[in-house]
Amino acid sequence: MNEPLLQVRDLVVEYPVKGLRRPPFRALHGVGLDVDAGETVGLVGESGSGKTTFGRAVLGLAPVTSGSIRFRGREISRLSRSARRGLAAQIQVVFQDPYTSLNPSLVIERTLVEPLLARRVPADEARRRVRDLLDQVHLPADAGRRLPREFSGGQRQRIAIARALALSPALIVCDEPVSALDLSTQARVLSLFREIQERTGVAYLFVSHDLAVVRHLSHRVAVMRAGEIVESGEVRQVTDHPQHPYTQKLFLAAPLPDPQAQRERREARRRLRAETA
Repeated sequence: MNEPLLQVRDLVVEYPVKGLRRPPFRALHGVGLDVDAGETVGLVGESGSGKTTFGRAVLGLAPVTSGSIRFRGREISRLSRSARRGLAAQIQVVFQDPYTSLNPSLVIERTLVEPLLARRVPADEARRRVRDLLDQVHLPADAGRRLPREFSGGQRQRIAIARALALSPALIVCDEPVSALDLSTQARVLSLFREIQERTGVAYLFVSHDLAVVRHLSHRVAVMRAGEIVESGEVRQVTDHPQHPYTQKLFLAAPLPDPQAQRERREARRRLRAETA
């Protein structure tokens, strides 16, 4: 059996709390999760559940108190800053708000070319690569010559996806990448994620509060509550037949515009009320 691309075991993340003799706040309580090559694993939970902290720990942006994070068999939880930079070509990120991570004074081509030039890619080849990337995320031909403010929210998220793809990573951590978008734009961006995965084989750790979004894109899903994974499995298993009460709550809260899905939800609510009466 092949080793997972990303293998997390017994991950604990703690943050110090101001004040004398106060114990640290434990954001993650011994969490474990695998992501295979070419797979999408959804990590879902409400605000404060620890899902974003988990993603940040994988990216080296959150302190690891104990446990193990292995990428392609290599322990990465306590890498030096220079070693982490060397890993950037293999692990990338798409954040919720792409505008804050785009330099407002640089045209898009310059923003996307910089990481390629830093990897000693010749300038002409880097610019060709950027044009190809913008085409892959379905942006207009002149997009590279425009500033971030000239794009809509959905278009800026496409730019962020293009930047994440620039170095051909094996894994992209997607931290609530569609939560700030309207429903129709969400659908287009999610379809783009799927299209890119089918073409490149990239794996996603997809962090979201929305079980419906995770259901649309993921192969497997893990549900996080209060720093612990309370349920996990194949996406259809977890979303069609949620076992944990917290997963059931997330399912009932997720927006489902389809009339049949709405009827199923009303019936699920009725059964849940009957069981808890």
